[in-house]
Amino acid sequence: MPHVVTQSCVGDGSCVYACPVNCIQPTPDDPAFELAEMLHVDPATCVDCGACVTACPVDAIKPHTRLTAEETEFALINAAYHEVPRARPRMAPVPARLVVRDRGEPLRVAIVGSGPAAMYAAEELLTIPDARVDVYERLPRPDGLVRSGVAPDHRRTRRVSRQLERIREHPGLRLHLGVEVGRDVTHEELLAGHHAVIYGVGAAADRRLEVPGAELPGVLSATELVGWYNGHPDHADRTVDLSARRAVIVGNGNVALDVARILAQDPDALSDSEIDPAALRVLRDSRIEEVVVVARRGAEHAAFTLPELVGLRATPGVALDVPASELPAPGAAADPARTKLDLLRALPPVAAEDERRRIALRFLRAPVRVLAGPDGRVAGIELQRTAVGPDGALAATGETEVLDAGLVVTSIGYRGLPVGDLPYEPARGVVPNEAGRVVGPEDGATRPGTYVVGWIKRGPSGFIGTNKACAQETVATLVEDLNAGRLPSPARPPADAAVAAPRRRERLRALVGRR
Repeated sequence: MPHVVTQSCVGDGSCVYACPVNCIQPTPDDPAFELAEMLHVDPATCVDCGACVTACPVDAIKPHTRLTAEETEFALINAAYHEVPRARPRMAPVPARLVVRDRGEPLRVAIVGSGPAAMYAAEELLTIPDARVDVYERLPRPDGLVRSGVAPDHRRTRRVSRQLERIREHPGLRLHLGVEVGRDVTHEELLAGHHAVIYGVGAAADRRLEVPGAELPGVLSATELVGWYNGHPDHADRTVDLSARRAVIVGNGNVALDVARILAQDPDALSDSEIDPAALRVLRDSRIEEVVVVARRGAEHAAFTLPELVGLRATPGVALDVPASELPAPGAAADPARTKLDLLRALPPVAAEDERRRIALRFLRAPVRVLAGPDGRVAGIELQRTAVGPDGALAATGETEVLDAGLVVTSIGYRGLPVGDLPYEPARGVVPNEAGRVVGPEDGATRPGTYVVGWIKRGPSGFIGTNKACAQETVATLVEDLNAGRLPSPARPPADAAVAAPRRRERLRALVGRR
């Protein structure tokens, strides 16, 4: 009875470390791990011990006999991965235990942010005896993108929040909600009350769509729309107009497919999810019949992952439309793109009279401009056909088309924003660092006691679980600096006075009220 990894895998590697026979690949020490769309159990060497099931934080691993009809595809995907000969390590190494030089005082660290990267860093720090961690979150609730960025119908993926909650329950951790660093408490105050400060603030901004009309009412970023239906306080009051027949999404990553699925599926399927009730009421009145997902490159370069595509195909009541003319010839792509293309080719044609809502994937099209209607709102989008040359460069063909649309969502990537007066690399949208240690972009000078983790450290790459290894690296760097005497003792207790400032209490009440 081999086990199978299913689509809610978050890639934190817990199952790999738990497996006694090294049958789950790729492992965290494999260069392919960070880029892997999912992990795979080898059915030939799995001994059915169930250790991986216990270790998985999101219940993504099942015996093959307990797969649902929608999950059976994953048994083939897991097996196919291991049919390709690959050099692989004998066993994924367990990270070395942190050893801290006794300084006669407990380690105190402030962490800004409460998403996965921040909490994995806290978990690592709390393995140090007597360590104390203060987590500062500007919102009235924790978990970052696990709560506000994961689609509400990805119920199992959201279960990683249980793991983050267990970390928060550690007696050495204090969580301060509704505290904005830079307004309620300064970086200097945090550093005065702790040996070090770690920033795990993510990549909070979208990459902008630089075409005429992108500023029109009815053009939303994926962050705005996802925040709206997840009830994020910054976006919960947003007005989203779903009165038109068609919506267009520019970009085809996992978030784009999530948005398409939420807009197209039966709202009743979301009623028992964590979707914001106000957003669900709007979705119940939606008149959208078709969601078109537009990508600049071909299907063989699709940014969405294989698990996301399998889940999209299985969405009840939704027709997934990809004309054969949109797909390259069989055998023209390398694994894992080949498996995606095989799944797309196997889609049945969608008849014109099909009354189901439709998600249409369209490739080799780039936005030229967003068109306005008489009322000044979005009325459509002009697209230009593209072609990929032998050198991989994208070129315009001159052929254009116009799609009527009342909603345009841009989902073309994220970028980090400047963090206070810390150094910043605008081109990458990150705080420059060496293994998490903040440094100046020009002179390489270290910012004493200041560290970064997650997307603000490495850019928006990887999955939820990728942040675990990222956090381990940053904390190891911090401990190295502590042992070398580069982190002075805190000058005073943590800044509770600033945390309890009246302006903080007033804004927290306002945020809770908006939610």
